Amino acid sequence: MNTDMIKMALILGLLSWIGPFAIDMYLPAMPTISEDLGASVSAAQWTLMSFFMAFGLCQLFYGPASDVFGRKPPLYFGLSIFGLASLGCAFAPTIEWLIALRFLQGVGAAAVMSIPRAVIRDRYTGYEATRLMSTIMLVVAVSPMLAPLMGSAIIVPFGWRAVFLSVALATVLAMLLTGFALKETLAPADRAPFRFNAMMSAFGVLFRDSGYMGLTLIGGMGMASFFAFLATASFLYIGYYGLTPFQFSLAFALNALGFFTTSQVAANLGARFGSIAVVKWAVAGYAISACLMFIVVALGHDSFPLLVAMLVTTYAFLGLVVPTSMVLSLEEHGPIAGTAAALGGTLQLMLGALAIAVISVVFDGTPLMLTAAIALCSVVAAGLSLLTLRVVPQEAVA
Repeated sequence: MNTDMIKMALILGLLSWIGPFAIDMYLPAMPTISEDLGASVSAAQWTLMSFFMAFGLCQLFYGPASDVFGRKPPLYFGLSIFGLASLGCAFAPTIEWLIALRFLQGVGAAAVMSIPRAVIRDRYTGYEATRLMSTIMLVVAVSPMLAPLMGSAIIVPFGWRAVFLSVALATVLAMLLTGFALKETLAPADRAPFRFNAMMSAFGVLFRDSGYMGLTLIGGMGMASFFAFLATASFLYIGYYGLTPFQFSLAFALNALGFFTTSQVAANLGARFGSIAVVKWAVAGYAISACLMFIVVALGHDSFPLLVAMLVTTYAFLGLVVPTSMVLSLEEHGPIAGTAAALGGTLQLMLGALAIAVISVVFDGTPLMLTAAIALCSVVAAGLSLLTLRVVPQEAVA
């Protein structure tokens, strides 16, 4: 990887870190927030779901906007909203206010989810794009490993509200990074004037593309299973297994290790075996691992180290699926890359929000419902792989 790609990976990775940072850093505080604000576990989980709903839906705005105005202006707009909402979260008086402000926070965070994908497509395609996406995943993967640790280090002496103040400070740094380090990648001559009919037409093209939809939904089911884990992890690890917030942060970091490791070899495997083959085999491994985990838990083998080991293995397969499927889904849609990235992000995060809504209803405080949800997501992903990937054009692999 050349110097320019490394620089781009660091910039886009740090920007992409903002959304996960706002999620992972406050996870250790969820039981405390529930207790402090007198809210139920389900209500506390809604602070995650409201964030993901806005995070997903608003990408439909930022993607087309970045095709019209360029990549940087929508980033400034989104980061401004995100920073102000983070300050509001720090002073939320009730769980209802926190849910509403988390929704607004998601509105701003959506900008740094979809636009970096379009920036990658502006500059690179094929294996170079996959390599860059994987490198960005390397930076983003630091969030679930370090953010909970940072969150627990802040929560113990200063309380959960200080977490959101820290996130607001990180937003200021992201604004400076966008202003001084990120170059505009969409030239004025390449920008498309906003036309509602053209946007609807672009969405129609994407919805009719079974390869695009298959790859997007496969990645979405993987993300949905991880979001179900996010919504239950702190209550399961701290409430059921008795871990401290610091111990929870370490265990949570282990779950990111498998994803982090395999995402770095996705491009090399794609170059050797073909990207579609990598996605197919990785989805199969994900499904087998997730189903075995559910069977083990359902049979009554309630061991915390075993559960963590199985989660690490399951999410290691997702480290191959997510970056490769993201790049492949955009390969054939360069002229509407912003719209394609936005729609893909929206669909995936809506699946994540749905997973959180379902798990918040059925979660019983034990690992059974979580592993069932992960297994279900994996089976759906495997079915989508069998039904749709065979029609993805072969030239999209090269």
